[in-house]
Amino acid sequence: MSRTSINWDKVIGKKARGLDNADLGEVQEVLRGIVVTEKGLEDRNKFYFPQTLVDQFDGNTLLFHVSRIEAEAYRYS
Repeated sequence: MSRTSINWDKVIGKKARGLDNADLGEVQEVLRGIVVTEKGLEDRNKFYFPQTLVDQFDGNTLLFHVSRIEAEAYRYS
């Protein structure tokens, strides 16, 4: 499924993964051009990824073209 055919309402609550299966948390919301994910139970981290980094959505997992290290640039603390 290409990025343009993703039903963005259906990604809420789904897993977010990056390159090499990097855990990017769970999708919390989709804003204008931004996908917000949250990771962690006690130390929660929020990430604000541009939709342009999304590779695909398989119905269960939203896959981003970003490594674990690159994801840190999108983390909000």
